[in-house]
Amino acid sequence: MKSWAGCGREPAPITIHRALDFLRENGLVHRIETRNAFVVCVHNHGGDDLVIFLICERCGAVGAAPGGTAAEALKASSRAAGFSPKSPVIEIAGICSHCRGR
Repeated sequence: MKSWAGCGREPAPITIHRALDFLRENGLVHRIETRNAFVVCVHNHGGDDLVIFLICERCGAVGAAPGGTAAEALKASSRAAGFSPKSPVIEIAGICSHCRGR
């Protein structure tokens, strides 16, 4: 069986990290810190827009919700503190509607 890209060897971890950094910087993936994982960004939003992840503690499903007024309040609080967030992501753990219905 051939390995990655048919080159006969596995990619170096630094290569993967650089690729993930590139994808993150261009808004194509988001990092979920509590899961030590990445998810593809399926929303069309700006790089400094707040992303809210809803993570199910039972099945592990990850959904996204719009930041709305919470985003504006957090941006204003950050600016007032002289802080410039690098990756505005909020993770909320709970139980999804599918698992609640079981």
